[in-house]
Amino acid sequence: MGGGRVRIGVTVFPGSNCDRDALHAVERLGAVPVELWHADPDLKGVDAVIVPGGFSYGDYLRPGAIARFAKVMAPLEDFAFSGGPVLGVCNGFQVLTEAHLLPGALLRNISMRFVCDRVRVRVEATDTPWTAGCEAGEELALPVAHNEGNYFADPATLAELEDEGRVVLRYLENPNGSANDIAGVCNEGRNVVGIMPHPERVSDPALGSDEGLKILGSVLLGAGV
Repeated sequence: MGGGRVRIGVTVFPGSNCDRDALHAVERLGAVPVELWHADPDLKGVDAVIVPGGFSYGDYLRPGAIARFAKVMAPLEDFAFSGGPVLGVCNGFQVLTEAHLLPGALLRNISMRFVCDRVRVRVEATDTPWTAGCEAGEELALPVAHNEGNYFADPATLAELEDEGRVVLRYLENPNGSANDIAGVCNEGRNVVGIMPHPERVSDPALGSDEGLKILGSVLLGAGV
């Protein structure tokens, strides 16, 4: 990143319902919001990408399973493999696991009910592009809204995530039965992050809080902004 305002892309899938929120949050950060249409295999020269929440393609098969094959995903995967900052939020987290950019899977909530609430999470890792602006151990109150947010991985993968410090956010109030209270993880390169809570839904005082900007705005630090 460097030179001019940071350009942050937001993918838009059929059924996405948090893309507008994410674009507004990017604008509030002073960065340039860029829509990335699912059928266009072009990231338009962005410096970072957010894969937002919603019900991509209706999630009729499995959350994120169809979106994973959208044309925009090929350049996004190349971008991620080259070290580009990518954040998946809620359904976006599910898309990234389906694309094998992140380990594990998101299963049905243990309550078997849709959860919509604001929960407390603790920042566990600050050495990612999306948490660099936070303090280790800092607690945030972030909204969740999901039916399949129960993070699952085999014991070996969970141990690896814990040992390598790749659990990025951890629930202090587990709303879905997620293993080890995991609310977010990162890849081995630490540039790809997936979280279930919605920082874009608390990105403006008009929404009752702008605490989510601590996460979304972290990516600007790598740009020297």
